[in-house]
Formats: sequence, structure tokens, C-alpha cells
Amino acid sequence: MQGAGSTDMTLAFELEALKRLKRPDEVFADARSWSEYVGVVSDKPTYVVTNFTRKNRIRQDFFSGPRGKRESLENVGRQFDTDRHVLVGTGETDRDVAEEVGWEYLPLEDAAEAAGWELGDLEAEREAEREETRDDWP
Repeated sequence: MQGAGSTDMTLAFELEALKRLKRPDEVFADARSWSEYVGVVSDKPTYVVTNFTRKNRIRQDFFSGPRGKRESLENVGRQFDTDRHVLVGTGETDRDVAEEVGWEYLPLEDAAEAAGWELGDLEAEREAEREETRDDWP
């Protein structure tokens, strides 16, 4: 996506979209090179987002916290005054939320193709996620 318009952009990845990437840490670093702010939004509990970003060494400028996607996108849109606000997501629900709050929506597959990001094996990741236990304790 380099050179695909203004770099004065706030980019949010929906957590499920980020999980579908083969190397989410590298994707985040790449996105940071052409976006002002990059973060993660989700309807999942905060510890789920925190665990994923910590395990993948992702430093985010913002995240959902205890809020859901809609409220998070509204708050981020107010806090980060950039020309564009873009949500990378995985389906109609993400598209609807983005449009409701005035964000652009970009399907993960389109973003990955434009930026040269590699998608991972979704079924293997889902199986690993089912086996994963809560490990947010010190």
C-alpha cells in the first residue's frame, strides 16, 4: 500500500484480521512506515488483544481497551486528527461498523494484496487458538 495516497492516516486492524496475517509484527511495522497511527480494535476482552500483541511484539498507538469496535473507532477518530481513518477488517460486520462511524473500510485480502502482506493458514490458527489458554497473569 505504499504510495497509495496520503500518509496522514490512522489505520486500525480488527483483531481477527491481524490474526489472519502470517507475520503480523512485520505487517504492523510496514503499516507504521506509511501511517501516522496504527492500532488494534476488537470486541474481545482487553486481555485477548494484549496477549496477542505482546506475543507478536506489536507496539500499538491505540487499542480497544474495554470498549467495543464501534466506540473505539469513534474515540480514535476524535483523538487522532488525520486526513484518513481506515479499518482493515474481515467482513460485512466490520464494514458496517466502519461506515457507521465515518471510517473507510478495507477488506484484509485487498489490503494484503496491495501491500504485499502474506496471509497465514486460517484453519491452523483457529486450532491453535482453541488450544490456547488464558495466560494474562504475570
